[in-house]
Amino acid sequence: MSAAPVPSPLRQAVDAALVMAIGMGFGRFAFTAIYPHMIDEGLISLAEGGWAASVNYAGYLLGALLGMRARAASAHRLCLWAMLGTAFCLALLAVVTSAPLLLLVRGIAGVFSALAMIAASLWLLEQRRQPRSAPLLYAGVGIGIAVSAELLALGTWTGLRSGGLWLLLGAVSLLAGLAAARGLLATGTDTVLDSKPIDAAPLAPVQATPLVALYGLAGFGYIITATYLPTLVRSALPDLDPAHVWAVFGLGAAPSCFLWYRLHHRLGTRQALCWNLLLQAAGVILPVFLDNAAGYLLSAILVGATFTGTVTIAMPAAQRSARQTGSSLLARMTLAYGAGQIAGPLVAGALYSPGHGFSLSLAAAAVALGAAGAMSMLAL
Repeated sequence: MSAAPVPSPLRQAVDAALVMAIGMGFGRFAFTAIYPHMIDEGLISLAEGGWAASVNYAGYLLGALLGMRARAASAHRLCLWAMLGTAFCLALLAVVTSAPLLLLVRGIAGVFSALAMIAASLWLLEQRRQPRSAPLLYAGVGIGIAVSAELLALGTWTGLRSGGLWLLLGAVSLLAGLAAARGLLATGTDTVLDSKPIDAAPLAPVQATPLVALYGLAGFGYIITATYLPTLVRSALPDLDPAHVWAVFGLGAAPSCFLWYRLHHRLGTRQALCWNLLLQAAGVILPVFLDNAAGYLLSAILVGATFTGTVTIAMPAAQRSARQTGSSLLARMTLAYGAGQIAGPLVAGALYSPGHGFSLSLAAAAVALGAAGAMSMLAL
C-alpha cells in the first residue's frame, strides 16, 4: 500500500490553524462566552468563574512546562493529543455540575491548550519550515473564538442550556480535529528538518530574556479584557447576547495576523511589537472612558486585532532566536504568557469594586501593556 501523499504547504498551514482553533479558540476562550450563561443558571458564581479562569491559566502554565520537552520531530503526535484532549474536556463540562470538578476540568483543558500552541508552532514553523505561514497559523485562534462564539449564540437561540452548549463545542472540536489529523499523520515521518527555512527578508535578532519578559506582560495585559468582556457587556447591555461581541473579538483577531506579519517584516520586531502593544493598551482602557455599546465593540475590535498580532510577531522571533541558541524558547514564551494570564484574573478580582467595576483592573492591564511596549523598544 502506498503512503498517503504529503499535503501541500497551504493545507499544512490550515491543519496547524485547526489545531490552534481547537486548542486555543475553543479549548481556552469559549469559556469566556459561555460562563455568563452558567452564572445565570446558578452553576457558578462570578468569583468561581474567575477562579476557573485562573485555574485554566495555571493548567496552561503546566502545559508550557511539559512542552519544554517537546521536539519538532514528534510535534505532529502532540498536536493530535492536544486536539483529542481538548474535545474530551469540552464534552465533559456538559455533565459537570460542581465548582471543584469544573476547576479540575478547566485546569486540564489549560494543559492541552498550551500543548496545542507549542506543538502547532513547532510542527509548522520548525518541522515543516514554513515561517511565512505564521499568520494563518495564529489566525486559527481568532477563527476558533469567532466560530465557537457564534455556535454558542446559535445554541442559545435554539434553547440549549450550558450543558448542551459544552457538548456542542466538544462535538465540533472532534470533527475539526479529525479533519486535521490526516494531514498531520501524512507528514509525521516526512520531516524537512535538514532544509533551510523559507522566510521573507531577514530580520534583526532580538534578546531572548527581554522578549520573554514583555511577552509575560502582554499575557497579563490582554487577559482581563479577554476574560471579562462578555460579563461587562451583559451587565451594561442586557438585551445583547455577549457571544456576538465575543465573536467580534475573534473576527478582529483572525485577519490581523496577516497585517502584523507584514508590519513585522517592514518595521522590524522592535517597532512592530511596540505599536502592537500600545494599540492593545488603548483598546483595553477604552471601556473605562466609553462605557457604552460603541466602547465595548471598539475595545473588542482593538484588543482582538492586536493580541494575536503579538503572538504572530513574538513567537516567530523567538523561534529564530531558538535556532541560534538551541533553547526551548517557544515553551519559555508560552510559560511567561501563562504566568501573566494567571495573574490577570487574580489582580482583576482584587481590584474589582462595586462602584467602579473593572475600571482599575483595566487600567492596570493597560499599564502593563504600555510597559511591554516600552520594553520592546528599549531592551530588545
